[in-house]
Amino acid sequence: MRQDERAVFDQALERARLAAYAPGEFVGQESFMPASEILSLADEAGIAPGVSVLDLCCGVAGPGRFITRELGCSYLGVDLSASAIEIARGRAADLTCSFEVSRIPPVPAGPFDVVILLETMLAFPDKDNLLRHISAALTSGGRFAFTMEEGQPLTYAERESMPDSDTVCLVPLAEMLSSLERVGLRVRWQQDCSQSHRAIADSLIDSFSTEASAIAAQVGPAALDELLAAHRLWSGWLLEGRVRKFALVAEKTPVA
Repeated sequence: MRQDERAVFDQALERARLAAYAPGEFVGQESFMPASEILSLADEAGIAPGVSVLDLCCGVAGPGRFITRELGCSYLGVDLSASAIEIARGRAADLTCSFEVSRIPPVPAGPFDVVILLETMLAFPDKDNLLRHISAALTSGGRFAFTMEEGQPLTYAERESMPDSDTVCLVPLAEMLSSLERVGLRVRWQQDCSQSHRAIADSLIDSFSTEASAIAAQVGPAALDELLAAHRLWSGWLLEGRVRKFALVAEKTPVA
């Protein structure tokens, strides 16, 4: 998706996304993660008033705005998409949120008490480099709260069937844990979200299909077809166990 298309997609999919989630669970997110899981992860990471939070790949910052509103933290959201940041700023007018347009990595120097990365770990082929930057941006004892798609890298056939497959870089859980350890981050909490995320993927498929005419009128039939194809692949992979979804909190080992 080109940056200048972000606002069009956000508007085109909003009604369908709202209908796909249970009441109170849609907070402007662009993913399979419901509000209750977002808040649970934030709580596990110790986000609270006075805690400084860096949100990487924040997009339109639905989760970030939700966390700030509910928990009262100091928040900085960063994303490469200028149009997404423009939307985020407009929707955060009543909140103490700041935003920057930037490529990741690098990441803002901080230091920050918490760094969050929701539903976009799979987009980074060099996860070791990303994690080094994140660890450097954290205070001693700071937390990295994130979600990940766990599994072996896509096969050639899977890449051929997945739209934008160059942004789908899966990694086994054991490999991720080793990468975290190498940069001084130790997992202290993790949760398997595969079942709940598959249910939301299925609900989004149904909702996008119901709203197909209206969505296609705004983004075009080809874009809608790719959106549905990607969601159907994720649903199937989560059902079969080809991919598992995890939420994790890793703590930066304090320097003695």
